[in-house]
Amino acid sequence: MTRYGYTLMTEQSPPRHLVSYAARAEEAGFDFEVMSDHYFPWLDEQGHSGYAWSMLGAVTQVTSRVDLMTFVTCPILRYHPAVVAQKAATVGALSEGRFTLGVGAGENLNEHVVGRGWPPANVRHEMFAEALEIISSLLDGGYVNFAGRHFRVDSAKLWDLPEERVRIGAAVSGEQSIRTVAPYADHLIAVEPNPDLIDTWAREERTSGSGRRIGQLPVCWGPDKDAAVRTAHEQFRWFAGGWKVNAELPGTAAFDAATQFVTEDDVADNIPCGPDTDAIVAAVRGFEEAGFTDVALIQVGDASQEDFLGYAEAELLPALRG
Repeated sequence: MTRYGYTLMTEQSPPRHLVSYAARAEEAGFDFEVMSDHYFPWLDEQGHSGYAWSMLGAVTQVTSRVDLMTFVTCPILRYHPAVVAQKAATVGALSEGRFTLGVGAGENLNEHVVGRGWPPANVRHEMFAEALEIISSLLDGGYVNFAGRHFRVDSAKLWDLPEERVRIGAAVSGEQSIRTVAPYADHLIAVEPNPDLIDTWAREERTSGSGRRIGQLPVCWGPDKDAAVRTAHEQFRWFAGGWKVNAELPGTAAFDAATQFVTEDDVADNIPCGPDTDAIVAAVRGFEEAGFTDVALIQVGDASQEDFLGYAEAELLPALRG
């Protein structure tokens, strides 16, 4: 049975709002919640980007049932992988085993801030593989020593581990990234309903088919379709470049320039907007038909979150599960 999630979008909401939405989303009946981990928003219009790990600590204390996950954390520049492992273990302990560490190879937008430049994709994949090896070893327990091309770890150990080992979900976009992460990841993460990813993952995964396939879908629900389209265009037109482009752009001005010719119609063609529940359900079914086991929804825009969560509880989640 498909599990349905709610996205705590750090780029579009202030920290206290997100903690409140987390509690309400659990009450509304979502199965899991994912949180983005950014230093920058995609666009100035979004206007936020609080520290995900502080908010996750708070979220563990206002929820008790939903699974939690980063979607996703980059462990190659802004964070050292040993520190990522420590953060994941701590949130795992605070949530009593409800946390999955979602990781990816990152974007220039967030990683350039530490002043180490932005490596080409092949180097990022090398760094990502080393980071995953370090994180996985630390989460297994015991002392870890590691000397690689990009990272070194000297006698590191996590002293507070949850009773159940933190699982790792890894973002993938193609065959190369799947080969990189499959030896270390329990679950696949992707943002497009691409069945080829699922098929390739099935051949490579180490969990013998027991891992989850987790997708994410933006929607902009609201009673006025035209207003919803305007909000989606203002807040979410950044998606149009695709991940090969999005990973390389260094800041919000670059995303604004790269999307200056994206129209409201372009956004409406790709994001379900307005009050039509059937349109949202059809978009979710696309992920299910591709082989995804979990789908996390993003409701675009901070102002509409409370109304969306009420709608999800009363109408959307029953329709999805029906």
